[in-house]
Amino acid sequence: MNDQTETYQYVSSANLPTKLGQFQIHGFVEKTSQQEHVALSYGDWEVEDVVPIRIHSECLTGDALFSTRCDCGAQLEKALQNIVEQGKGVLLYLRQEGRGIGLLNKIHAYKLQDEGMDTVEANEHLGFDADLRDYSICQLMLEQLNVKNVKLMTNNPKKSEALSKMGINVVERTPIDHGITDDNRHYIRTKTEKLGHHFSESLLKK
Repeated sequence: MNDQTETYQYVSSANLPTKLGQFQIHGFVEKTSQQEHVALSYGDWEVEDVVPIRIHSECLTGDALFSTRCDCGAQLEKALQNIVEQGKGVLLYLRQEGRGIGLLNKIHAYKLQDEGMDTVEANEHLGFDADLRDYSICQLMLEQLNVKNVKLMTNNPKKSEALSKMGINVVERTPIDHGITDDNRHYIRTKTEKLGHHFSESLLKK
């Protein structure tokens, strides 16, 4: 297993009371870029337990501003609810806005989508790959939290593949079909058809 401490660093932890329950927040940093990431943990577990987790990439518009043109904010809240209901779990919150292109470039991409492009076409028109996200820091985050076996909440198979390559045992992938609206149905269909995400076809037809 690669030594992640050369690239990433654990910083500190603290209590984080929320409307859903009492979490712990754990801070991490990428040493080169100084980009900051956090993990939220809930409950207790033994190192061999299977722990529910979600890897969630930052989405200011969806997570904080309640935009319905994506499903991010709804999925974030649902994942935290699921963790509390199951009595334990971890949410890894990665600061890679717009699938890694950054907030202002995401706004440029939104403008192109308003003019008729889908999300993949817009990113590529701006000179980016469809998805630039990197999940490498998840290895250190999960090691710090003593998590080896996970039940992963995601519709994105690339997240399962990334964790498996890091030596994390993905025991189960559970879908998180949540937050589909009339405003984002085309966006979600694009994720399904062009990026390989798994969503229920019946939900997309509603």
